[in-house]
Amino acid sequence: MKLAFSVNGVRRELDVEPRRTLADVLREDLGLTGTHLGCEHGVCGACTVLVDGLSARACLLLAPQVDGAHVTTIEGLAAEDDLHPLQAAFRDSHSFQCGFCTPGFLAAAVELLGENPTPTETEVREALSGNVCRCSGYQSIVEGVLLAAERAR
Repeated sequence: MKLAFSVNGVRRELDVEPRRTLADVLREDLGLTGTHLGCEHGVCGACTVLVDGLSARACLLLAPQVDGAHVTTIEGLAAEDDLHPLQAAFRDSHSFQCGFCTPGFLAAAVELLGENPTPTETEVREALSGNVCRCSGYQSIVEGVLLAAERAR
């Protein structure tokens, strides 16, 4: 089926099988491997991307569901050589260890800060509760989001 959508600000037109997931199309057809596949059941959050500004599990979305949408992956957060403010705050807070979960956490945090630019620690934890990290212990991730919010003020 013909599919037309924007990925990281670039209009894409693809012919895809309707049964393919957005994660597979992003990774295999478009080479955007920053969208990580962990559980492939929507539980871990590693594949989280933004669809029209809202976080979504790319492993659960069928590609035809984003026809006409604007998708932002981890590759689309930064502007050229500058890190996105959240990426810089994550770096400065040492919010990751292996980095596998980082793209999903960043997507969820971008949505949170877009809706609530001054979240409390509890609100950050709630917003990120759908993402799993097996390395960090979460505290440094929460600190990274709070640092980005503070810097934006």
